[in-house]
Amino acid sequence: MRWHIGGSKQIGVVLFIQERTVSTEEGFKEDKEIKGEKSITMDIRSDDAKKPMMMWFLGMLLFSMVAESNAQLSENYYASTCPSVELIVKQAVTTKFKQTVTTAPATLRMFFHDCFVEGCDASVFIASENEDAEKDADDNKSLAGDGFDTVIKAKTAVESQCPGVVSCADILALAARDVVVLVGGPEFKVELGRRDGLVSKASRVTGKLPEPGLDVRGLVQIFASNGLSLTDMIALSGAHTIGSSHCNRFANRLHNFSTFMPVDPTMDPVYAQQLIQACSDPNPDAVVDIDLTSRDTFDNSYYQNLVARKGLFTSDQALFNDLSSQATVVRFANNAEEFYSAFSSAMRNLGRVGVKVGNQGEIRRDCSAFN
Repeated sequence: MRWHIGGSKQIGVVLFIQERTVSTEEGFKEDKEIKGEKSITMDIRSDDAKKPMMMWFLGMLLFSMVAESNAQLSENYYASTCPSVELIVKQAVTTKFKQTVTTAPATLRMFFHDCFVEGCDASVFIASENEDAEKDADDNKSLAGDGFDTVIKAKTAVESQCPGVVSCADILALAARDVVVLVGGPEFKVELGRRDGLVSKASRVTGKLPEPGLDVRGLVQIFASNGLSLTDMIALSGAHTIGSSHCNRFANRLHNFSTFMPVDPTMDPVYAQQLIQACSDPNPDAVVDIDLTSRDTFDNSYYQNLVARKGLFTSDQALFNDLSSQATVVRFANNAEEFYSAFSSAMRNLGRVGVKVGNQGEIRRDCSAFN
């Protein structure tokens, strides 16, 4: 049993992420079969003895982190000041979604990018005349305009009913949940009470966001630095079940992968040829669906694709190839409800990252500008 250590961004405690080590001589077996779904079986074993005291210590650390977060946020935060906020946001998001389905992946991706840099504080919305704000960083230039537009329209609607009360950060958190539901994903409660951040700098983005070429170790380090577990990371990666990607984000897997292997050997060869054909257009804006089976539906087919070696990014396929995450991928591939439950929990955990309260932030009148 190996333990990775990372500092918690929220309260400075040490966070331990457990990695289960499985012998390569052993197979994997998931005993239960899910009715109506294709079952993938594996036999999961651990060579190490249980360590009750260590697990207790882990539990206490996680409990202290959750307790700190819950003390800052509340599902009923606006009960007396803007009781209809969730309905107002939902209506605005639904209207935008009916205009274009890209609203869903664009808004969900924006929530991830915002929370991973400076915490969940809407700092990604700030516009700068010098183009040195967070949204101007290279890693954020691909954020779709529909995500920004969704939150801006929802903010306008909220301000008309509850002026100066609800933060842009909270509206983004609600909108991210709402778009998941609109494309068939799970509904879950959103904790509220965030303030909008007072800092937005492009220079602070570098190294904070997961890159498509990362392996599991690199992914774990980034997620652990935000107080998120291995299971959280695998579940949140399932957001790739919707949306699309520019070809240049995974081109290295299709051309000149190595001296003797032009194509990444961990990729299904038929799928690789499909991608090569789809990306043959020299247009730099050419895109392909991340989930080749259900682009506009939030389901567990993303994980089934990984088992079939049809993950688009290196960081996607690595989740199945690495033994520390493989068993969880298989469980999610076999059981959509287990994935939905883990994703809902992970989204709530993500929403607690770097939260600002009181004089740590403000309630912006305009999401794109500090007051």
